[in-house]
This record gives sequence, structure tokens and C-alpha cells, in this order.
Amino acid sequence: MSNSYAQPVLRTTDLAEGLRIVERLLAIADLRGLEIDYEAVVPSADVLASMLELLPHAKWFAEGNSGGSSAKGDDPSAHLPVRLRALGRPPETVGPFLDLVGDSPATVRWDFSGWPEAPEVGLGAGGERGAFVTLCVNVRDLELEEPAADHTVFVHVKEVEAERAPWLAAQVGLTVIGDLEMAPY
Repeated sequence: MSNSYAQPVLRTTDLAEGLRIVERLLAIADLRGLEIDYEAVVPSADVLASMLELLPHAKWFAEGNSGGSSAKGDDPSAHLPVRLRALGRPPETVGPFLDLVGDSPATVRWDFSGWPEAPEVGLGAGGERGAFVTLCVNVRDLELEEPAADHTVFVHVKEVEAERAPWLAAQVGLTVIGDLEMAPY
């Protein structure tokens, strides 16, 4: 399994604008097999309970030094804040998840079958492992380490198809605004 490479294409304080750009990118993607992956730093027991209800069987681990985790069968509310991760969820969970996030750092990643051909940059259709869009909420980076008062949209491509990222940005009237970087998981 290889990692995708991600490049930011939008930074905004307007979450709705970020979602509109995501929707425009998804409109040109091959959405067969569409799944949503989530990651969030959850600070409170009430938000945690709501997230676990929305995303049953989500994995988590303690952000501090307590060492608590879902793998150990620990009670997550005893180890707050926790980093929660849920993979392969249906698209209808996006709105409720974003409603729960509040000011916490989080990512929503749309995982799908591929990108379209980009003949202007010499690329055929792009396949899996390089076909994602991530919305970073209240954070500037994919690792949830740089909290921010704004939100960032990243397009993911294969490293050997780096030219696809600026091409994708141009398809929705944007340009890339940062470097191409290896994405986590």
C-alpha cells in the first residue's frame, strides 16, 4: 500500500465555501466506491458520546500520555482529549460529523475510485491510492497538528502524477497554495 500525496487548493474561514469546493472536485471524480474517512481531536465527553453514536466502532487513542485506546478496551471518556478515527463511512455522515466538530481540529476525507483524464498535462485517468479530497476543519495540516481559525481543502494524487494537483485546482477555478506533501495513512 502506498500513500497519496496532497496539495492544498483552498484556505477559507467559511466552512460552507470549503464544502462547495469539495463538491465541485467530487463532480469531476469517478465516485464509484465513495467512502468517507474521519479524524478528529475530541475534547469533551458529550462530543465524544455523540461522535461514537454517529460513527460506531470508531477507533481512538488518548492524545496525552495516558496511553488509553480503543485497542485496549479502555473507556475513552477517561482519557480525554482523544483522537478519534473512523474509516469507510457513508457520505450522509458528513453533515452530522461537521455539526459535532465545533472548534475542534478534524479532517473529512472523501475516498473514491479515480480522477478523470488530464490530457493538458499528459495524464490518463488517475486510480485508487491517489484519488482523495480532504477538508481540514479548524486545522491547517493533514496530521491535525497545526490548529487554525480556518479550513483547508487538499487534493490527493499519486506522487508520479504531481501535475494532476494544479490541474484539478484549475478545474474548479483555483490554484495550488502550498507544497505537495505525503499524506498520512
